Amino acid sequence: MTRGLYTLSLHILLPFALLRLYWRSLKSPAYRKRISERLAIQPAGPAAQVWVHAVSVGEVQAAEPLIRRLLARDPPTRVLVTTTTPTGAERLRARFAARVPHRYTPFDLPAVVGRFLDQTDPSLVIVMETEIWPNMLATCAARGIPVILANARLSERSARGYRRVARLTGEALRCFDIIAAQSEADAQRFIALGAEPRRVAVTGSIKFDLCSPAGLLDQAEAMRRFWGAGRPVWVAASTHDGEDEPVLMAHKHVRAAVPGALLVLVPRHPERFDRVADLVVKQGLTLARRSRREPCEPSTAVFLGDTMGELPVFIAAADAAFIGGSLVPAGGHNLLEAASVGVPVAVGPHHFNFAAITDSLCSAGGAARVADATELADLMVAWLTDATERARIGEKGRQVVEQNRGALERLMRCVEARLTPKPAAGN
Repeated sequence: MTRGLYTLSLHILLPFALLRLYWRSLKSPAYRKRISERLAIQPAGPAAQVWVHAVSVGEVQAAEPLIRRLLARDPPTRVLVTTTTPTGAERLRARFAARVPHRYTPFDLPAVVGRFLDQTDPSLVIVMETEIWPNMLATCAARGIPVILANARLSERSARGYRRVARLTGEALRCFDIIAAQSEADAQRFIALGAEPRRVAVTGSIKFDLCSPAGLLDQAEAMRRFWGAGRPVWVAASTHDGEDEPVLMAHKHVRAAVPGALLVLVPRHPERFDRVADLVVKQGLTLARRSRREPCEPSTAVFLGDTMGELPVFIAAADAAFIGGSLVPAGGHNLLEAASVGVPVAVGPHHFNFAAITDSLCSAGGAARVADATELADLMVAWLTDATERARIGEKGRQVVEQNRGALERLMRCVEARLTPKPAAGN
């Protein structure tokens, strides 16, 4: 596929993309707000030295240490962050409030991207992980704006998809000034798809450089008292559609072996909160919802984490964790949030989006893989009934995080080499 054909296809699909936003807004009203930003027809805001694109919650979380380092420069770098999802926007707001302005990502059409760049005027663009937008990259290249693909990862499954449009993918990858890959395997996949080898570097995953939010442990201690200080607690984090049923099945087995055990269930997408709550009740399990500030009684079987921004507290307060998106083929989510606070963590068989991190933790004994709900239940029973084993595994995970820190410094060297001073507006 050529870029011209790609652009024509996007023009044809634009009305359907807008309809999809409206459809998603029926369950999550935030999707129909600020649509003008996606078309770049809003008034120009303050100029940004660095445009950071982080598609959703996971990418915003990954970008957080990088953004903090940019803000800590002297003088502070003016950063603009774009996300595709409202949940990503909410995570950014929770972490940075008004310090970092946010816009929704413009549609990848030349005119739209051009208007966006006119409005924001960045000196450098940093794209997180695996976002490859041909027209955005081509437009930046034509204007001489360097683009870094930071914390870049590419699973074999994703690479197969990109190979179906090899010509378009290769052209887009060659527009990156540098691809800072998480691992050698990621780097080789990018090169095989057409990236120039001299522009690909292995810098590691900056997710290992994450910093716990201020006061996290104090908040976790308070949360634990709210749940019941002496009861066993495990958290199922970032679950996807089709995954809650096996998790609840596993929890029934856990409660049969460990009376009084509490499951903290945190769905990945807010539009699913009510459906998951109904599912818990239909399964015959007593429920307390965080959003309603319902008390967590000793008889409560499931605590539904149906709020935004509290997952780190839930994980830090739990005895053990399971990371969702991995019992169903969604690719999994980041295990490091649990490992960094010494919480033993389990993951299902579908963790291809975080293969390198998962392999590192599992090979070091800081995490465990499970094949299905039965194995998940057995593992949680074993962990919840053996505090010594939990502490041993948690410490192994914490050590892996500490040993792999440093990717942020390597990435910042790439950024500093390409970040030119930009005068403030009006100067």
